[in-house]
Amino acid sequence: MFYDAVKNDHGFPNDPFKAIVAPRPVGWISTLSRDGIANLAPFSYFNAFSQAPHYVAFGIGPPKDTLHNIEATREFAVNMATWDLREQMNATSAHVGPEVDEFELAGLEKAPCRLIAPPRVAASPVCLECRLHQVIPLPDDRGQAEDHMVIGRVIGIYIDDRFIKEGRVDTAGMKPIARLGYSEYATVTDAWRMRRPG
Repeated sequence: MFYDAVKNDHGFPNDPFKAIVAPRPVGWISTLSRDGIANLAPFSYFNAFSQAPHYVAFGIGPPKDTLHNIEATREFAVNMATWDLREQMNATSAHVGPEVDEFELAGLEKAPCRLIAPPRVAASPVCLECRLHQVIPLPDDRGQAEDHMVIGRVIGIYIDDRFIKEGRVDTAGMKPIARLGYSEYATVTDAWRMRRPG
């Protein structure tokens, strides 16, 4: 099949776009409000975009607490969402007011970051500490921008020592989860190698 992605005339009950740009790592973003209230939310439009220096980016829909906090403080942390933390990650996707601390809502312990003020998820095996580089509006056909891309420069990285083996990170051992389409996820449990030619 083929369909016009601007008209989005695919004919399915649900948009298949997310199901074919998959799997996508989940950026589990923690921020602090100006009033010091912690916020934690998962974003499936997330990835890394450069090696040196390190940049990550995530897409965010109509302005949410996460975006307001990042614009106010210019800092955020990206926590790895894993199989063991899947229920807590899902709990933090609830639509709640800015006065709600999603760490408390999901029963998650906070741990301090080293270089930024927002806390990290203590139980997560990885955290990327980021400073805001840029927020880019993503306009629709009418020129209205409810969606945005948030780009952050990674300035600090935490890795749980249990997943460092012989100088390498055991990514599969962490069991990171990835978003597919609809309400589907995947879990990374196996890793295999393939060397580039030449």
